[in-house]
Amino acid sequence: MGLLDRLRGELVDIIEWLDDGHRTLVWRFPRWQNEIKNGAQLVVRPGQVAVFVDRGRIADVFPPGMYALTTANLPVLSTLQGWKYGFESPFKAEVYFVSTAQVTDLKWGTPNPVMLRDPEYGPLRLRAFGTYALRAADPKALLQGLVGTDQSFEADEIGELLRSLVNAEFAQLVGESKIAALDLAANLAALSDGLRKRVQARIDDEYGLELPQLVIVNVSLPPEVEKALDARSSMGLLGDLQRYQQYQIANAVPALAQNPGGLAAAGAGIGMGLSMAAQLNQAMPPPMGVPPPSPGAWQTQGAWHVAQGGRTMGPFDLAALAAAVARGELTAASLVWTAGMNAWTAASQVPALAQLFAAPPPPPPPPPPAP
Repeated sequence: MGLLDRLRGELVDIIEWLDDGHRTLVWRFPRWQNEIKNGAQLVVRPGQVAVFVDRGRIADVFPPGMYALTTANLPVLSTLQGWKYGFESPFKAEVYFVSTAQVTDLKWGTPNPVMLRDPEYGPLRLRAFGTYALRAADPKALLQGLVGTDQSFEADEIGELLRSLVNAEFAQLVGESKIAALDLAANLAALSDGLRKRVQARIDDEYGLELPQLVIVNVSLPPEVEKALDARSSMGLLGDLQRYQQYQIANAVPALAQNPGGLAAAGAGIGMGLSMAAQLNQAMPPPMGVPPPSPGAWQTQGAWHVAQGGRTMGPFDLAALAAAVARGELTAASLVWTAGMNAWTAASQVPALAQLFAAPPPPPPPPPPAP
């Protein structure tokens, strides 16, 4: 500091702090060799506290207001420096301004997933993030525990410590709450309040800080777990997959029967649907109380295969075969096969299908002539 700065420092007799950043917690007033004139004006604005420190010991604390620094309003400092009958200008002391206003929009988040034992899905990994507000509640504890001799102490300097405390308490809180993962969203307000209280208990006495607000904005699962839950939800919306597949096939049969492609086109659609239904029936256990169908039931319910033009189509039920006979697409010479048959056989030679080719009854006789 040059001579001009030294003289300017000696002449300044107003001690104040104007903060435009809104993120500074503590600021030390700069004085030439910490010299303050007798009768200097101290201005403490709303949201501030001024703390006088003498040789490393905290002396007087001034709340918001304007003060003329004299022996009368510096009782502790007067005792520490041995002023019995007043003091001569200048005197030495350090003046720290502590902001008691809230520092908002501070953010926290879990750097690594938190393991949770979910009662329904088992072990899960969770991530969470949110915001919190910070303010100085005890200026003396803050100066002694964190600031030391720093010229300026910002909220970001303690941000890493606070985020670590929040993450640790969040993991313990979620584990102790035993709330299912799907119910966490409905309990965010209660969890936020509980988390704030737990973190506040860790920093209250030791650092002199207060958390007026702490909010859990979101709790999320890993993307692969969210996809699995979406798939499970979709299956739940469909309900009984077997009945749904039967409904789809029943709707498709009339349209396929009118297809000009005939049995080949119809066989492709119906065969695919019946094949999917069979696979679903094998994958899903039968409902309680419903006995499985007997092996012979397939011979009348729909396991007939048709060989036509070097291709095998099916399986079809009797209704589909009867419709094909009516359209002339299935003849008595067409080869068919079903489970239990030794070889492909002409349809008219199979007893179960012979009735499809029976000669229709003669037309009824004409009515007798009127008398």
